[in-house]
Amino acid sequence: MQQNHSDSSKQFKNRWWVSFFDTWGPISLTILLYIGIRHFIAEARYIPSGSMLPGLKVNDRLIVEKLSLRQRSPFRGEIVVFNSPYSFDAKLIANRQTKLPSKFKCSFITFPLISLLPTISDQACDAYIKRVIAVEGDRLFINTKGNILLNDKMIEEPYVENFCSNESEFNICPKVNTIVPKGHVFVLGDNRANSWDSRFWPNGGFLPEKEIIGKATWRFWPVSRFGQLE
Repeated sequence: MQQNHSDSSKQFKNRWWVSFFDTWGPISLTILLYIGIRHFIAEARYIPSGSMLPGLKVNDRLIVEKLSLRQRSPFRGEIVVFNSPYSFDAKLIANRQTKLPSKFKCSFITFPLISLLPTISDQACDAYIKRVIAVEGDRLFINTKGNILLNDKMIEEPYVENFCSNESEFNICPKVNTIVPKGHVFVLGDNRANSWDSRFWPNGGFLPEKEIIGKATWRFWPVSRFGQLE
């Protein structure tokens, strides 16, 4: 009688485990695959602000590809997504009231659905999107309108429509006269008059290449503007 009870208990446990894995196994595998693809290959991102107007509009959905920039440095003109300056700019970090969040915590905070909860957000876990203007070794001058002189040559930027204005004290952009150090790039928003980019970061404005998440390659939403990014 005792043996039958033991057998029944084992059968119940076996059925419970089978039922558990039938239900949660596929879900767990899907999540693991999603995390793996998101971390190593590509991920979807949306545009939260107008800093890249007119080319990229608020709420555009993009594919950020991560493989190519692991093999090489970014090129001038490429649109890149990178970690928040609040996570690497020494002066911004010094002004924090709390310790920097870990990479694991940032991955958790920025996970879809969870990222919709404003109470656990952290500026250091945000991601930014800008255009690479200059790479290591480049001599760079930017005037108060946002025009670029790169290695003593004026750069034509057909993707920029909104330059800074000298007519308003609230729309004057800082001058830049610098040389980009090794392992870094200088990034600007296409909306030159309304972009918090390398010109404004307090510790020099250079983006370390290691902080780049990937290259924005395709817009998949809205469907009317689906296509590869220039």
